[in-house]
Amino acid sequence: MNLITIVGARPQFIKAAAVSAALAMHPAVRERLLHTGQHFDDNMSEVFFRELGIPAPAWNLGIGGGPHGAMTGAQLAAIELVLMAERPDAVLLYGDTNSTLAGALAAAKLHIPVAHVEAGLRSFNRRMPEEINRVLTDHVSQWLFVPTESAVLNLQREGIDAAKVHRVGDVMFDAALHFSGVARAREQRHPVFADVADRAFVLATVHRAENTDAPERLRTIVAALAALAGEIDVVWPMHPRTRNVLAQM
Repeated sequence: MNLITIVGARPQFIKAAAVSAALAMHPAVRERLLHTGQHFDDNMSEVFFRELGIPAPAWNLGIGGGPHGAMTGAQLAAIELVLMAERPDAVLLYGDTNSTLAGALAAAKLHIPVAHVEAGLRSFNRRMPEEINRVLTDHVSQWLFVPTESAVLNLQREGIDAAKVHRVGDVMFDAALHFSGVARAREQRHPVFADVADRAFVLATVHRAENTDAPERLRTIVAALAALAGEIDVVWPMHPRTRNVLAQM
């Protein structure tokens, strides 16, 4: 089986690491990665390939930031060229990013079967770009790999053929189980965790536009983390967008 996996954003790299490792155990499957470049700097992209042992991408489209429409359109056009040249047996997609939607549309229009990992998840908020991406991707996918029973029910309510839906569990949990062992085995730790890694701590990420673009909501989140910090160590890896917003507040 000739399979092209399309990734582009940080969460997809983590999911792909677990699935690609499993696919590598099957000689009949030839998997190659296409990286759209949606997350394009070292901390958001290359470091994940190194740390997680993900195979080097066969293609890197280098399509980074920009408005949603421009980014998705550019990715769609570039992915289509690769798929037309390679004609894979299937395309494997993860999650709900613009890269996911672009890959789904490119493959579907070329009549290439689409497999979607983390299908069926819903926020029921159509103002979120990710919600649009995940709904459209699910509806053009041939195989929908869902993590939970609620995701199965979401797809059922949307009229998707039950034969296409496969409940497989949470691939992020698989990755967490594997890489937590890898992390514990390492003698050298990141300096940020040097003082907290041997005791309980809170790890927070705040990067979604719904939070960073709403000043009052962001202030509430920061206040909550500050209150927690009085009782337990808080580690907050700062997304560039969040850092920029906080600097302007």
